[in-house]
Amino acid sequence: MKYLYYPGCTLKTKAKLLDYYALRALEALFVDVTVFDEWQCCGAVYPAVADDIAGRLSAVRALETARRMGCELLTLCSACHHVLKRVNRDMAENADIATKVNNYSQFEAPYLGETKVVHFMELLRDVLGFERLSELVVNPLSGRSIGAYYGCLLLRPGGVMEFDDPENPSVMEDFLRAIGADVVTYSYRNECCGGYLALDDSELVRGLCASVLGSSREKGAEALVTACPLCSYNITKNSDDDSPRVFYFTELLAEALGVK
Repeated sequence: MKYLYYPGCTLKTKAKLLDYYALRALEALFVDVTVFDEWQCCGAVYPAVADDIAGRLSAVRALETARRMGCELLTLCSACHHVLKRVNRDMAENADIATKVNNYSQFEAPYLGETKVVHFMELLRDVLGFERLSELVVNPLSGRSIGAYYGCLLLRPGGVMEFDDPENPSVMEDFLRAIGADVVTYSYRNECCGGYLALDDSELVRGLCASVLGSSREKGAEALVTACPLCSYNITKNSDDDSPRVFYFTELLAEALGVK
C-alpha cells in the first residue's frame, strides 16, 4: 500500500520532533511514503455544524489528493487525524455536505469519501504488527516506566474514529511493550487535557492536566507518550519538577529503532 504522509501545521512549527522522528522511523521500518508537500491546515477543529462548508474544504483537498494519487492518507497529529477522519465520513454519508463541497471544489470526479485515513499508530498495529516491531528494536526501553496518554481526539466519537475502545484503549500500551518499556496503566489516560480551552480558561485546563499527571504519577510513571501536540503542550505547561516528562511516541520509537 502507498501512503501520502500528511504533516499538518503544528508538526512544522511547535511539534517538529513528532514529525522528524516519524520520518526517521519510517525509513528504519522500510515503509514507503510520499510526503504531501502542498498540504494546507486541516482546519484544526472539526466543524460542529453541517452548513460549515468552508471549514471542511482544506481537509477534503487533502483527501481528494490522496485518492487521485492512489494512496491512503497517513496522519500523525491527533487533531489532524480527528478532523480528516470525520470530514471524510461526512463526504461519504452526508449527501448535502458532499454536494456543496464538490460543487465548490470542482474536482475532476466528485469526492465521496473514498480515501482511507490511517494514523501512524494504526500502521504500526495493523500493517507492520507489534510483534514484527519488537523484532526490529535494537535499543529496548527496558526499565523505563512509561504511561500512554491518549487524550480524547484519537478515540472519540468511537463510531467514527474506530481507533480503539474509547473507554479502555490498549494500542499505545501494546506499542510501549513492543519497544521494551515497562507499561504504566492509569485511570486518566483517555481523559481530555482541556484542548483549546487553554486559550481562555487556563484554570480549568490546569485542573484537568493535574488529574492526568497525578493519576500517572501515583502509578509510578516517569514519562508519558502522546500523539497530540496540543496535549503535549497543555500537559507540559502544567507540569512541575516531579511530573512525568512528556514525549511524542515517535521519539521513543526512533530511540528504540536506533535512529534517534
